[in-house]
Parts: sequence; C-alpha cells; structure tokens
Amino acid sequence: MRYDVNFLMRHGEKMTEQAEQLTLTLDFPGMRLDRALAEAHPALSRAQWQKMLREKAVLIDGRPPAKSSAKLRGGEVAVVTIPAVTETELIPEDIPLTVLFEDAHLLVVNKAAGMVVHPAVGNETGTLVNAILHHCPDLEGIGNEKRPGIVHRLDKDTSGAIVVAKNDHALRTLQAQFADRTVEKTYLALVDGYMLPEKAFVDAPIGRDPKHRKKMVVIPRGSSHTAREAQTEYAVTQRYEKHSMVRCHPKTGRTHQIRVHLAYVGFPIVGDRVYGRRKQELLPERHFLHAAELAFAHPVTGEMMRVTAALPPELQAILDQLPLMTAKSA
Repeated sequence: MRYDVNFLMRHGEKMTEQAEQLTLTLDFPGMRLDRALAEAHPALSRAQWQKMLREKAVLIDGRPPAKSSAKLRGGEVAVVTIPAVTETELIPEDIPLTVLFEDAHLLVVNKAAGMVVHPAVGNETGTLVNAILHHCPDLEGIGNEKRPGIVHRLDKDTSGAIVVAKNDHALRTLQAQFADRTVEKTYLALVDGYMLPEKAFVDAPIGRDPKHRKKMVVIPRGSSHTAREAQTEYAVTQRYEKHSMVRCHPKTGRTHQIRVHLAYVGFPIVGDRVYGRRKQELLPERHFLHAAELAFAHPVTGEMMRVTAALPPELQAILDQLPLMTAKSA
C-alpha cells in the first residue's frame, strides 16, 4: 500500500526503497524556493519543504538547489522524490468511545474534544485510531492492514460525529459520497455577537494564510491559485444577550472552514484562539464547535442514515449559564 506525499509528511510513516515523484511548476518570480514550494503545495509546511531540500529530495529544473533561500526566476519545474511508505505500528489503546452507530461495515462515534483523529508527530498515542483498534479487535482492515479507514476528519478541539470505515468497500463508498458532496453535515456553533443576517450562504474561497502557515484565510477569487472554493450555509437558532447559537451546513470540506467563514462575516466562534476575537467575554478551554449530525447512505445497503451526536456536557453547561435575549435587551 502506498500513500501520497501529503500522507507521508502528515503522519511520518516509515519509508521503503521504492519511490514516486511529484512534479510542481513554481510560477513565483523573485520568491524564495522554500516559500514557493509551500505555496505550490500547501499541504506541506515550509519547514517540511526545507527538510526535503536538505535531504536532496527536490530537483529544480533537473538539479538539486544550492539552498532553500534561492530566489526563483519563475516557471521552474520541481521534481520531488517521494519514497513509498508502510504504516508505522498502530497500537490498540483502551480509550472510552461514545458509539452512535456500529455494524460490520462502519462505525460512527461522538469524538471528544481534545482527541486527535490519526497518529502523527507529537500525537503518536491517545488518538481515535488507537481507540478504535481496541474497540474493534476483529477489524477487517483497509488495504490488507489491520487499521480503520478514516473517511473524514474533525479538528482536535472540535467534538462530534465522525464516521469510520471497517473495510475497503465501505471506505471507498463513503469517500465517494463526501467527494460528491452528498453527505449532509450539521454543526452547532456559539458565536460572539448579535448575528445578522439570521440566515446566509457564505461563498468565499479559502487558502493558506501566507503570513501564518498554520492558519487558513478567505482569499479573493483569482488572487491565488492555492485557494479552494468553500461554501457554508448557516442559520441562527437561539439568541443570547451577547451571543448567538448557529446551525451550520458546510457544503465543502476545507480545513477550518466553518471557523474561518464565521470569523470572516464578523461573528467568530466563542473560544476560538486562532480565529476568534482578541478579547472574549467567554473563553472556554476549547472552541464552541460541535459536529451534531451526519446524514449519508449506508455503503452496503444504500439505506439513508441520519446519526445525531448530543452536545457534550462542557458546551451545554456554557449555554445553561447564558442569559437569553429579551425584548428589552434586543
């Protein structure tokens, strides 16, 4: 089984001697090489590209570059050598899971905030994958490997429903539904302020923030080829004196999409330390974003399923303490 460069750099898998190649055109006149590579392929950080350059894994117009800071003329072709990979050993861990649905083909759990989905550098244990391996000792596995199929992801501090495939067929079928945007995703978010309009459709492309590589940002159409289309529909469901409860339906699945879009329209999510306001009246330990519902077709039977994840106690406790909006305060 082989993974692309995104998976390799994201999860730090062991390498074999077989190799693949990734070809990129660097149309960035005057830009530093390492930054241009990160712009052309933002799934990898600038630091990761610098490491690959040091290891001579990148050729520019057929030759290894002298240094990461080399300035480009524009139009250079980068060829990246990507070793094939095998998975690192995944260890089952006895971590409690809130199971919302399970059969022989798939599992839907209510992921807790603070749990990373897949092992990666800095989060090798305590992940959802480790927990599922313990929960499903008879897991059929993916690609002849005993591991669950991660269909989609949630941020570490986002709680809620996440679906996991137990075999190759389920994984391919569910991934196709996400790619075709036939999966209905519903999120609940508490935002700062009296949100207006009450209902809206946000259609704003998202890309990597050029100044902060770990952040995403709305990018005007046509201004960057790294931006990707992103659409989020939202509706206010409850008003509090200084906050609004919002139900969100993301139509696309971009990184940090709901957090970025709500901040973009002027109503950032409560507790968001990346996209939220500098001074927040409420600052819980995690951002107030919860994947409340998933609706999709069962990968084998085709039956339409709708799975709901209850709001976790720490978020419900915040709502219980907020004063509701009254006619006088409005």
